[in-house]
Amino acid sequence: MRHKKKINHLGRTSSHRKAMLSNMANSLILHKRIKTTLAKAKALRMYVEPLINKTKNLTTVEAKTNAQRVVFSYLHDKVAVKELFTEVAEKIADRPGGYTRILKLGSRVGDAADICIIELVDYNENMLKASKGSDDKKKTTRRSRRSTATADVAPAKVVSSEVKDAAREE
Repeated sequence: MRHKKKINHLGRTSSHRKAMLSNMANSLILHKRIKTTLAKAKALRMYVEPLINKTKNLTTVEAKTNAQRVVFSYLHDKVAVKELFTEVAEKIADRPGGYTRILKLGSRVGDAADICIIELVDYNENMLKASKGSDDKKKTTRRSRRSTATADVAPAKVVSSEVKDAAREE
């Protein structure tokens, strides 16, 4: 029975799984988003969010050094650790949790695996612009389908008559 066993083994041995999650976490930190399967993304979320959480609220130099050593023991990459503690730590300083976002893309053609994008939340400029824009806009009233349908039909007739006139001249 699997009672209280949270970890997804992903069909790999323990060492292979740890190496894969470490490499995926490095790629996520360096590139801010990666494309992978849904099962790997969910496992990566459980792996990387505690590491990102360790970068917060470091008051002393000793605490920061210790946190960097702990994170390095998981990631095994100095460049990723440095970027995590400098650039990423600044962006997530006021966020209470939920540092990653999973966006589902559909299924893969070869084996029908669910594919998704996992990204760091504060780095998607398109979603940040959309959320800021929606706060500033006033809500407008809804329009009926008839008004939009008549507006769409009229320009289409004009365009088609211009095309017919050009064909007649030739």
